[in-house]
Amino acid sequence: MYFPGIEAFLAIVRTGSISKAADLLHLSQATVSYRLKTLEQGMGGLLVERRKGAAKISLTPKGENFFSIAERWEALWRETQILKANGSQLSLAISAAESISHFVLPPVYRMLNQHTPSIRLQIRTQHTQEAFDSIERREMDVAFVVREIVSPSVTVQPFFTEEMVLLRLAVPGRQAGDTVEMEELAAEHEVLVNWNREFQFRHDQWWDPLCPSRVHLDSAGLITTFLTNARQWTIVPASIGAHMKGMGEFVLQKLAVSVPPRVGYKVTHKFPNQALHEPLQILDNYLQIRFGHQ
Repeated sequence: MYFPGIEAFLAIVRTGSISKAADLLHLSQATVSYRLKTLEQGMGGLLVERRKGAAKISLTPKGENFFSIAERWEALWRETQILKANGSQLSLAISAAESISHFVLPPVYRMLNQHTPSIRLQIRTQHTQEAFDSIERREMDVAFVVREIVSPSVTVQPFFTEEMVLLRLAVPGRQAGDTVEMEELAAEHEVLVNWNREFQFRHDQWWDPLCPSRVHLDSAGLITTFLTNARQWTIVPASIGAHMKGMGEFVLQKLAVSVPPRVGYKVTHKFPNQALHEPLQILDNYLQIRFGHQ
């Protein structure tokens, strides 16, 4: 793939014009236009519409489809340049679900960051499907996700489990560790995060799915935004609950029924590159220190 053309294409998209792209790249407009044209010839069609008098450029359908691919090429090119500059330095690209990356893995991140010899880390937050795709394409070296997806090219292993707890505002008379009956929790006051399929299945058995909560979230980081009065409640993994409790406004309690624990999975390619053997082994050692047997 013609990287100077990809660089020019991305600069044009990001700045909105060939002239501004030329300024950004410290090149002449003629050079930027030439590089774009060469890329388009290689792609077999126009990527950018040329309209006289238009304030900003627009992409053709092919250009819109190519944009995300171009961004990945740019990221891989940068990775290659860093690898060339650093020689044999260990590196590890980690993909992780937000709730795992923010609330479960920070101790492991710190151990990796302090390791000698140093490891160059790249950490990316991705949903489970994105993470699996990144591993299959070898864009990332290891992923940590909250559900399994069957794929012939990846290996999936559980790396930790944690209980689910009830999180509510700390108010007088509400004791940490108390067991709460399901009847005490009204569905309309729930701040709902669908943690996984098993959780959703059991949840719909306990509370009428036709009477849903008023707030549905896909990010644990937003829980404190909506958990603002004594009637509201949410069910969260213990790691997130401990973090919220540390903020001083919340209390953790138990549910009277058994809630399926949350399982975290480590995903790697079945045939990793030889250069990944050492950093993945280092990672496994730190996971064992933090979470036990791997």
